[in-house]
Amino acid sequence: MSSEIKLRVLVAKPGLDGHDRGVKVIARGFRDAGYEVIYTGVHQTPEQIVSAAIQEDVDLVGLSCLSGAHLFLFSEVVRQLREGGAGDITVVGGGIIPEEDIPRLKEAGIKEVFLPGTSLDDILRWTEEHVHPGGEIRESEQ
Repeated sequence: MSSEIKLRVLVAKPGLDGHDRGVKVIARGFRDAGYEVIYTGVHQTPEQIVSAAIQEDVDLVGLSCLSGAHLFLFSEVVRQLREGGAGDITVVGGGIIPEEDIPRLKEAGIKEVFLPGTSLDDILRWTEEHVHPGGEIRESEQ
């Protein structure tokens, strides 16, 4: 990561999905790249995720879902962040997500969706280009 300010990233497994190998790989990749990482664990409610994101003052929330409940769970996290005054936190998702659901997730406020097979380098590159400390917008995005 090129900036002196470390981005704070929260990764979470909302809902009943207990498969956490992939999200742990992502968390470690962010950590190894110099990000500060908070991993909330499995079986988190949107409320728990939002509370942790606000308390930890994160710049990015990464959600992972393999259970098929991504449309509700991811959208609910974004909704609650906005209601909690933290709508500037970037939210991304990943997991087993049908391509036809991606536009609906983006309409709900998910900034990017990473499908199985996306390389860690691609995720880190996207993060470096699009996520900014404190919700700052880079000049290229204004």
